[in-house]
Amino acid sequence: MSVLVYTESENGTYKKTALEVASYAKGIADMMGTTATAVAINGGDTISLGAHGIDKVLNITNDALGDFNASAFAKAIAQAAKAEGAKVIVLSQSANAKYIAPLLAIELEAGYASNVVGLPESTSPFVVKRTAFTNKAFSNTEITTDVKIVGLGKNAFGLNETSGAAATEDFAVDLGDTSGVKVQSIDKATDKVAIADAEIVVSAGRGLKGPENWEMIEEMADILGAATACSKPVSDLGWRPHGEHVGQTGKPVAANLYIAIGISGAIQHLAGINSSKTKVVINNDPEAPFFKAADYGIVGDAFEIVPKLNEKLKAFKAANS
Repeated sequence: MSVLVYTESENGTYKKTALEVASYAKGIADMMGTTATAVAINGGDTISLGAHGIDKVLNITNDALGDFNASAFAKAIAQAAKAEGAKVIVLSQSANAKYIAPLLAIELEAGYASNVVGLPESTSPFVVKRTAFTNKAFSNTEITTDVKIVGLGKNAFGLNETSGAAATEDFAVDLGDTSGVKVQSIDKATDKVAIADAEIVVSAGRGLKGPENWEMIEEMADILGAATACSKPVSDLGWRPHGEHVGQTGKPVAANLYIAIGISGAIQHLAGINSSKTKVVINNDPEAPFFKAADYGIVGDAFEIVPKLNEKLKAFKAANS
């Protein structure tokens, strides 16, 4: 009756979010006096999973799971959960996991709590702490179903390394007919840090006045090893790809550091980035709403401040490399 966790990988490497949910599953397993088992669909090296608390890895390889298909993935994870007798299943809050979770809940007749920010307050009854009201409050939620699904918020738990090693087993699944969904094409950004995996996000808005001025934003992101992002008006204007649009109507951000440059701070944008731990804003309008939500603020012209800040960051990085 182990705690089951779905671990996402890309190009044979487990994502940071996969290691975080593995660490979290280990924490729940310790509370319940059981073990942690990972479901790896076309996964990679299991050493990293074992080093983050996983005792066993069920490796699923199936041609029907080559491209992401939420229904097929949910069926595969459900079959693994039933085989393991798992009563608690942990997923991340990635875009793919959010598609999988409700389908998995139907397959297992399970309750699902999303945006969980820590280990259960108790396991009997099973109560978890979650963010609510677009991250403005917390709620303690009890999952009363026999099988429970937990969606762990990004950067909510962190990574806990152990000295363990994970045993690996091949696990065969019967997916039935998966022809209802077909993947026509997949376009992926290359040589860039993905927003979903980024510890630091550098974001900019209409204050940059045009797409030709994004070079200093990309330079800062490169120095910091950060992802680049933008506000909704910027993506609507075609200055930046829609995949970089963050906020309530775009991609949610829960980075350790979020730097907003030339973004006034519309309520929809703030709602989507509110889970970020430290927020820094650079804006020439001292009345910009973002200053009320920011941990640190700089009032001034981005075209003067950002280049100087980049030079200081490069000097600091060189001195500490």
